[in-house]
This record gives sequence, structure tokens and C-alpha cells, in this order.
Amino acid sequence: MLDFLGSIGSAIMTPLYYAVSGVLLAWHWLFAQLLDPDSGWTWALSIVGLTVTIRALLIPLFVKQIKSSRNMQLLQPKIKELQKKYGHDRERLAQEQMKLFQETGTNPLASCLPILVQMPIFFALFRVLDQAAKNGAEGARGFLSGEQAESLSNAILLGGKIADTFVNTNLWETRILAVVLVVAMCATQFTTQRQLMAKNMPAEALNGPYAQQQKLLLYVLPFVFAISGVAFPIGVLIYWTTTNLWTMGQQFYVIRRNPAPGTPAFAAKQERDKAKGKVVKGEVVPAEETETEEQKAVRQRQQPKKQPRSQRKKGQNPPNGGGKGNR
Repeated sequence: MLDFLGSIGSAIMTPLYYAVSGVLLAWHWLFAQLLDPDSGWTWALSIVGLTVTIRALLIPLFVKQIKSSRNMQLLQPKIKELQKKYGHDRERLAQEQMKLFQETGTNPLASCLPILVQMPIFFALFRVLDQAAKNGAEGARGFLSGEQAESLSNAILLGGKIADTFVNTNLWETRILAVVLVVAMCATQFTTQRQLMAKNMPAEALNGPYAQQQKLLLYVLPFVFAISGVAFPIGVLIYWTTTNLWTMGQQFYVIRRNPAPGTPAFAAKQERDKAKGKVVKGEVVPAEETETEEQKAVRQRQQPKKQPRSQRKKGQNPPNGGGKGNR
């Protein structure tokens, strides 16, 4: 039975080893044109490049996640009404909630899609780095050759080995680097989740079950990553910290440009828009489009009309005005 499960796991992970190692080596080749191929900086920047590539491919899923999270927030009052009405009948409550989700096009699981898709890639990268650290050339996975696995295993970044973990090394440089990256990983995870709750959740949604779930994740996830992070290779910590920074920046952009109605971010956007134009029925219209006909007429009269050069010359020499021909 264990052999059967192992073969299934291998069949699933082997394509990911090739995908992860292929993208990693492509970035490594690019940075090796400028840096030492065996340098820890070259491998670290390659992992950052791998992260950027993966997150760019996941942008459509992130958009779905944002829409689903926003819909879940806005549906909280209706969900509360359903709970009051059908709280005594769990089956009917589940049916009505599912009906509400279908009518509004909301998928409660969509908010988990990016992290669910990233987890297999995360484990594939973990195995690629871990096997290279433990077995050198014999630990090569995917497109990684034995020579490249040795290079990755021995790469030094700020005095620490990029393929080592906090728990399997005696180098204090590696341990210090691991601790710094674990703290950065947890801090970015917490800040990203806190940013979402503080700026892009309506007041009525902050007390619902969805908000309670978000608050739980706000404090539990950084704790989980802090405990498990000591077993991650330095390279994996670089990957996870980079993906958290990407999520933070991407979320900041979305919240600033397209916040959910009734949130602090929405009020801040309205204030910014008021400085540029005028808000009409909740939508911002440029100042020129909100002018009255009388205001437009006044503005047009104040602006001189453009005239051809021939007409301007005629204006300078009127037929009855003191020209040479009239003398």
C-alpha cells in the first residue's frame, strides 16, 4: 500500500520537479551572464525569478480570489439573515447559502486557490533544494544536472549555505540568515492579511463568521510558518518571503485602485477622486464632464479661437484702417 501511494506521489511530483528546475535554470543561465554561476547570489536571484514567474502566471487566480473575497464580505449581511431564518435547520441553511452563492457567482473556496496551487510548487522546490543539499550530484531532480546540483548545494549567500536549513547545519551564518528570513516571512504574511482586514472589509463584515476565520488565519498562519520555517532550506525561505512581498504589493494595488464599497479603502479612494473631479451617484466623473452648459460657454468664451495666419494678417491690416493703399 505504501509503495502504491509512493508511486502516485512520484507520478504527481516528477512533472513539477522538471517545471520548477526548468524555470530555475533558465533564470540561473540569465544571471550567470553577469555573476559567478556558483555564487549564492546567482542562485538566490534565480529563486526570486522563479517566484516572479509563478506569481505572474497566478494573476488570473488572484483576480478570482479578490472577487470571491469581496463577494463574501458583501454577502455577510444576507448570510446573517439566512442564519436567523434557517438556523434551526442546518440542511436548509446550507441549501439557501449555496443558492445565494450561485446567484451572485461567488465561490467560497476561490480565496484559497492561489495558495493551494502554490503548495505543490513549494514542495517541489523544497525537494529540489533539500536533495541537492543532502546528496549533492546524486540528489539532482528534474532538469538539474549533477554538476548544477553540486553548485546549488555549495552556494554561499551572506556566509550561509543556500540549500541548508536552520536545524541541519552547524554554521551560525546559516542559522542567522534562516532566522532573519523566517521573521521576514512571518511579518510579510501577517502584514498582508492585516492590510486586507483593516482596509478592505466593511464594518458589518468584521463580526461575521468569515471575518472570524480571517482573524484566526491572521494569527495562526505566521505562527505555523515560524515553527515550520526552521526546517525549510534558505532557498525555500527566499521563495516564500518573495511570494509574500509580491502578494502584499499586488493586494495594495488592487485595494487602492478597486476597493470594496463601504470600506476604509473605498472612502480613501473617494477622497482622492474628489480632488480630481466630482462624485456623481457614487461614481467619479472628470470635472470637465460635470460642467453645466453655461459654465462650458463661459470657459469657451475665455479661450481665444484659433485662426489661420491669413485671417490674422487681415485682422492686422483692416480694409478701412490706415493701410498704405488708403493714403
